[in-house]
Amino acid sequence: MSPDRLIYMANQIGKFFQTQGHDKAVPGIAEHIRKFWEPRMRSAILAHLDAGGAGLDPNVRDAIATLKAVNAEMQR
Repeated sequence: MSPDRLIYMANQIGKFFQTQGHDKAVPGIAEHIRKFWEPRMRSAILAHLDAGGAGLDPNVRDAIATLKAVNAEMQR
C-alpha cells in the first residue's frame, strides 16, 4: 500500500475523532490503528513518521508517535 494511501486513511480516522478534542482523539486514533491495521500497514506509517510524517494531521501524527513509543516500550 502506498504511503499516500496510508496517510489518507490515517487522516480519515483522525477526522472521525477530531470532535473529541486532542486528549481523547490521540489515544482513540492510536487504538484504532493498533486494532484494525495489519502489521505491514502499521510499520509503513511508523516509517513515514520517522521520515518526517509529511501530510499527517497533527492529532494523527501524535497518535502514531504514541504507537511508536508503545512499540518501543514493548520491545524492552
